[in-house]
Amino acid sequence: MKTAILAIILFCIMIFPHELGHYIAAKRMGVKVNEFAFGMGPTIWKKQRGETLHSIRLFPIGGFCAMEGEDEESDEPRAFTNKKPWQKIIVLAAGSFMNVVCALLIMIIVTGVLGFTTTTVDTVAEDSPAAYSSLKPGDEIAAIDGKTVDSWGDVSQFIAEAEGEPVNVTVNRDGSDEDILITPEVNQQGGYVIGITCQISHSPFRAVVEGSKATWNMTVNMFDTLGQLFTGKVGADNLSGPVGMVQMVSETSQYGFWYYGFLTALICMNLAIINMLPLPALDGGRIIFVLYTWITGKNVSQKVEGTIHFAGILLLFALMIYVTFNDVVRIFG
Repeated sequence: MKTAILAIILFCIMIFPHELGHYIAAKRMGVKVNEFAFGMGPTIWKKQRGETLHSIRLFPIGGFCAMEGEDEESDEPRAFTNKKPWQKIIVLAAGSFMNVVCALLIMIIVTGVLGFTTTTVDTVAEDSPAAYSSLKPGDEIAAIDGKTVDSWGDVSQFIAEAEGEPVNVTVNRDGSDEDILITPEVNQQGGYVIGITCQISHSPFRAVVEGSKATWNMTVNMFDTLGQLFTGKVGADNLSGPVGMVQMVSETSQYGFWYYGFLTALICMNLAIINMLPLPALDGGRIIFVLYTWITGKNVSQKVEGTIHFAGILLLFALMIYVTFNDVVRIFG
């Protein structure tokens, strides 16, 4: 039951803000919105506010924003199809933009709650190389063997690179620098350590910085994965669909709610990037049609564009069946 609830929340965070972005942008661009809904399926509540019907559907998974003239010709001056190209692009891109905002906010909150490593020493283990040196809790490690330390990851990396040879650790203590010579030892996992841990910070200001960095790194990794997918270095067998995501929710939630937050941010960013790809049925594909009309001055009929997008939907549906089958085989096979 817990996994089902978390999966539903995940799908809502994925889809509803995306549609909300379309809705807000459409309203700002003067597009007539016929209906804005939370959830899918039969209507369980609805209220007409001005020209827009606001509704709640039975299944709390996502939602939709139904704009006048989005998929058909319309004589309504405020229809989507009758808007200027730059206005259409803003409306179409707003969904992915909201996914990016959600991913960023989630990463900042999760980073702030879980905390992030600093370069300041927190504890020194007994009978460790650091304990036999003058290194103390509260010392800020500035460099190792002359190499600047920007993160705790640098500390681990530079110690490992020394391969057991003595390292010169430069620390900042009470405003002045001090060099300390320490010889690393091998731990039970076979790695080189000196027996120290770092302080964890929960600074709101640093959380914004570190959360933004984490979001950026996540985005770069996704583009790299997409590149490998299109070049054949990563096969379609490695893709996951709804079943795979539910499995990931189940596994991630075992480590705590905040790690589930990381997964949610990851999938939100994934949706934002995928949806902006220039493929039929996706917002990126729709933007390509708008750009074509804008640049060439030639209109593509709604019927032709609709047929192309429908073909794209069929292909996406086929891909979804394929990855779902792989998920089932991977999990239960």
